[in-house]
Amino acid sequence: MLATRTLLSKKAMAIISRQPACFVHQGDYGNWGNTNVAVVFSGCGWWDGTDVHEGVYTMYHLSRNGARFQMFAPNQQQMHVMDHMKNQPASGENRNMMMESARFSHGQGKMQMQDLSVLDANSFDAVIFPGGHGIIKNLSSFMKDGKDCKLHNDVERVLKDFHRSRKPIGLSSMAPVLACRVLPNIEVTMGYERDENTRWGSWPHTNMVQTVKSMGARHNVREPYEAYVDEKNKVVSTPSFMWDTDYHYHYIFDGIGNMVKHVMRMSTK
Repeated sequence: MLATRTLLSKKAMAIISRQPACFVHQGDYGNWGNTNVAVVFSGCGWWDGTDVHEGVYTMYHLSRNGARFQMFAPNQQQMHVMDHMKNQPASGENRNMMMESARFSHGQGKMQMQDLSVLDANSFDAVIFPGGHGIIKNLSSFMKDGKDCKLHNDVERVLKDFHRSRKPIGLSSMAPVLACRVLPNIEVTMGYERDENTRWGSWPHTNMVQTVKSMGARHNVREPYEAYVDEKNKVVSTPSFMWDTDYHYHYIFDGIGNMVKHVMRMSTK
């Protein structure tokens, strides 16, 4: 009998060892596949779209915590194309946000990346907006209009629909600007409120913090590896690359991980 049990245990372990990690790992909140999250992109690249690290870290942590996710982006031209080597607009180039965002997908881009116009809050448990300058250039007119900015119609619709449905909203780096503009009395973090330059990094975008406060939001100071949770409004934010660092990317990774975990926690309530 003992030999039979040992043999069965070995066979079971052999089967499990051949499964993908996602099959074995259940995540911290719920089993694999029970939570469906929409992730909204604005292009590809920190200076003119979604930051590559923030987008990838978000998807990694969703996968690691047992979520399914669908990628969305507006099927429209982005504001401009930036030369990321020179940090200046590239002349004569025009790019589509959805096509650029599809660079984040693996395999069939048409299946993994969809037009933001078809995103229905009823089909998802939560929504996350990774950061990058696409937030203030493509998904809103913040770059030009500041606190009086207008949001892309579908971005505004999605934020209001998820908020109305009491479903969590995740935001990293510049993305709180979007929620603060259209959702009343929310609490967020975008990091520090003044630039405290150290050898580890700096906070060059603190003017945006003052702007969201002028929109009526309450701001909470947090480190780049932390997340702030507005339990009442189900809004979770993390500073991410509001903190400018040359190589301490693991802090950004951890901050987005904390944001995702809280989004997952609230989506199971």
